[in-house]
Amino acid sequence: MKRELKGMYDYPACCDIVRLKNVGQDTRVYRHARLLGPENIEIGNSVIIDDLVTLDGGLGTTIGDFTHLAGHGLYAGGGTLEIGSFCGLSGGICVYTGSDDFTGESLGNPTIPYPFRQPKRSFVRIGDHVQIGANSVVLPGVTIGEGAAVGAMSLVLHDCEPWTIYVGVPARPLRARPKERILELEAGLRKVAYDENGVYLPKERWRRQEEGRIAHVFPLYEELAR
Repeated sequence: MKRELKGMYDYPACCDIVRLKNVGQDTRVYRHARLLGPENIEIGNSVIIDDLVTLDGGLGTTIGDFTHLAGHGLYAGGGTLEIGSFCGLSGGICVYTGSDDFTGESLGNPTIPYPFRQPKRSFVRIGDHVQIGANSVVLPGVTIGEGAAVGAMSLVLHDCEPWTIYVGVPARPLRARPKERILELEAGLRKVAYDENGVYLPKERWRRQEEGRIAHVFPLYEELAR
């Protein structure tokens, strides 16, 4: 059965978008993004995937709401990838959910058949409100906790604690990130973009209400506008 995809064709869309396992409303996957195994990819509402992103469905890939994957990003490895909501993943980052064997116990590149090549499939979990800076690399088996931020050109080898800023090669904790402020901003957005049951509202609905409602449900709006 062909699904109705609402609000998605007012821009140059990727042809593979209709093959996705599931896709929310107001999501944009641009024409020159490459989706590998789209039948294993689930994307939430109001997501943007830029041109020149390569996204591998692997063993299962899920992306939450209001998340942006910037151009030249690579999400590969054949494992499981979970990306939360309200995330910003900058240009040129590489997220690997699996890798070849570098120990010498097997040969290592995709031209080689099993059993001579035995890649290791793993996972990467990226929580809500995570920010990852340009050209960073995230290796398999890593969980980046809710609200964590990773500075540009960092190498993430190990788990990142929630609400902490990491930088460097390898990435190390720098300082805390303001949890209360970010969750307050999320709460304001949810009152505009979701109904009382937590169901996403299409943008044409909540944008019409925004000017009349936002000053009341989101007191910080005027401060942010300044």
